[in-house]
Amino acid sequence: MHPPEIVLPCLDEAQALPAVLAELPAGWPVLVVDNGSTDDTAAVAARLGARVVVEPRRGYGAAVHAGLVAARGELVAVLDGDGSLDPAVLEPMATAVRDGRADLAVGRRVPRPRAWPWHARVGNALIAALLRTRGVPVHDIAPVRVGRRQALLDLGVADRAFGYPLELLLRAGAAGWRLHEVDVAYRPRAGGRSKVSGSVRGTARAVRDMGRLLAAAGIS
Repeated sequence: MHPPEIVLPCLDEAQALPAVLAELPAGWPVLVVDNGSTDDTAAVAARLGARVVVEPRRGYGAAVHAGLVAARGELVAVLDGDGSLDPAVLEPMATAVRDGRADLAVGRRVPRPRAWPWHARVGNALIAALLRTRGVPVHDIAPVRVGRRQALLDLGVADRAFGYPLELLLRAGAAGWRLHEVDVAYRPRAGGRSKVSGSVRGTARAVRDMGRLLAAAGIS
């Protein structure tokens, strides 16, 4: 069976990409989605052997959706391109889906010192707790997951901003998907500052986007 294809949504990750790509599982195809970068993200990715597509519409969800549409693999792994998540987790996640033990494997971040600011951790924990009250058995809204490409597209996730991972979990739960959560080391990012957890403002934007989704689903 062909290995999963790795989709890396990237915005200004030229500094981080060399180390990230070097750590990925050998032989897995890599698709970098350049989400309107102002640095050399696309050029660095192409030089290091990744396939590159451009999604000019800014937003995490827009980049992930573009990656799913452009991907060629039956199984797809989505991983942040900033080096914060240990890609060693991708092998066991892919195995859980490939072996039929799960429809979607998701990461649960285990933070190293200084990797996860308090404001981001608190917001994430509150939203995950609300999800569990609705029968979605997760403890994190982590930006790493493995699933079947067509099934992910068929869920019809509409959010194109920071709410994408939450809407994905809500829709997967409503569809009766079996979720498999795997611990993943969460490290300080390789370069620059996180667009979400790197500031209180970024976290507030993410919570705002996710709050709208929770309200629409009747969760509060």
